[in-house]
Amino acid sequence: MIKHLALPALIVGALCFTSTPAWSDKGKKGKEEEGHVAELVKDAKVTIDQAIKTASEKVPGTVVEAELEKKHDKTVWEVEVLGADGKVTEVHIDAATGTIIDTEAKHEKHDKKAKH
Repeated sequence: MIKHLALPALIVGALCFTSTPAWSDKGKKGKEEEGHVAELVKDAKVTIDQAIKTASEKVPGTVVEAELEKKHDKTVWEVEVLGADGKVTEVHIDAATGTIIDTEAKHEKHDKKAKH
């Protein structure tokens, strides 16, 4: 009985040691992205908490995502808020001043194939 379990256990063990987890695939791209994020954070005077508070005051609902990005050569907080109507609105906030740049309804991506 033990002999029958030994080979599969060895195979599983070998696979665990030789395979790379999906979440650790940073490589070169991950290091570039980390440097990019560090540069964005350096430009931002407004914290993520302040950006979320500002977005929540502008668009009532539940904040589902907040991301620091570069748009039009400006560092911007993009905060996504899920409204009571089920629609997501993006609130763009200047990361240097904290002022709201604009709000934008986020549209779902639809498949181009017609459903039959």
